[in-house]
Amino acid sequence: MLGLGILIVLLVIGSPIAFAILLGVVGHVYTLPFNVSLVAQRIFSGLDSFSILAIPLFVLAGELMNESGITSRIINFANALVGHMKAGLAHVNIWASVIFAGLSGSAVADTSALGRVFIPTMEKEGYPRAFAAALTAASSVIGPMIPPSIPVIIYALITTGVSVPALFLAGVTPGLFLAIGLSIYVYFFAGHYAPLKAKLSMKERWKAFVDAWIPLFMPIFIVGSILTGIVTPTEAAAFAAAYALLAGVFILKSLKISSLPRIFIRAMRDSSVILIVIGVVAAANWLLTFSRVPQTVSQMVLEQVSSPWMFLILVNMILLVVGLFLEGIAAMLILLPILHPIAMSLGIDPVHFGIVVIFNLMIGLVTPPMGICLFVSNSIANVGIAAISRQIMPLFLVELAVLILITFVPSTVTFLPTLFGY
Repeated sequence: MLGLGILIVLLVIGSPIAFAILLGVVGHVYTLPFNVSLVAQRIFSGLDSFSILAIPLFVLAGELMNESGITSRIINFANALVGHMKAGLAHVNIWASVIFAGLSGSAVADTSALGRVFIPTMEKEGYPRAFAAALTAASSVIGPMIPPSIPVIIYALITTGVSVPALFLAGVTPGLFLAIGLSIYVYFFAGHYAPLKAKLSMKERWKAFVDAWIPLFMPIFIVGSILTGIVTPTEAAAFAAAYALLAGVFILKSLKISSLPRIFIRAMRDSSVILIVIGVVAAANWLLTFSRVPQTVSQMVLEQVSSPWMFLILVNMILLVVGLFLEGIAAMLILLPILHPIAMSLGIDPVHFGIVVIFNLMIGLVTPPMGICLFVSNSIANVGIAAISRQIMPLFLVELAVLILITFVPSTVTFLPTLFGY
């Protein structure tokens, strides 16, 4: 109770999640017959994993791609495909996120990179600035669903018996469903903002594809090499970083050697934020296991909930509320050690459950009051969180509809992994 009290107080006053958990763990340790130095040991033990190396490498690959000017090539290709449709630029925004998802695996990176281009451009074409900011944030949820995905790697690290390639494949369909759902919404409700554009010729479309083939090949290369068993996810992340570096410096020639120190420092900083949370939560999970908290909670839940569907409804409700206040990866690290064993006890497919959890918590990135992508989008649009929140509510309902679909129709998630033998 002492550790939990410290954690809640620190979260309420706005302390960073890593330090709130760390001090809560220290408070818990003082009630047990352990030396507090054991906490530091457990933190480093939690980070002593070859698989975790994939996280900073994918972050670095995304930073290199952003700096190489890949974003503009992706946008031009998406514009060539869907820019002529009703609400064309809004469609381009959404489908550029689908393509960019295969490069970064991060919703925040998606919002930051694409928002700087789309928000001012959409405003010039007649879209309200707040709507442009909201759509950019909402479509960024696609990023962590389509592989490569940082949340998927973290999920596989926390749980046992879940394949990273299977989760990568399972996330493709929900990501595409979300893109289609958002496209349907903007077609019917945002078409009046801007006039229709002329359809590009096949020659112009081919040129856009040729310009974009380097970023388009990267996710195929990463996922394909993992699925065929040639490399592990960590090795694929290393190849992705090397691919982004070589493509930017020698093929596109848009990445300057002098920029590399700044890029590496930024990637190290962003990675450290994720890694310190993983390390601290590893120590917290060890203490929870020692105190038999997951087993106790599991027993209590199983006594009350015997149906897998009721449990999934309960999980969705809990995660949607938690996502309002906690960042997705942090919430996953805290809650999964408790929820995953219960799901397995009820016979829920681990891949299906994983994608439901990840998709649910990624929605939290765009819901007020603590949605990180909302803050990133507002830092570009500068229209206020309240204005963006009003515009994002209908888009949130689209995402909620997709969540309900993948929750109650498991085959939408498990189809591709089953097809590839996972």
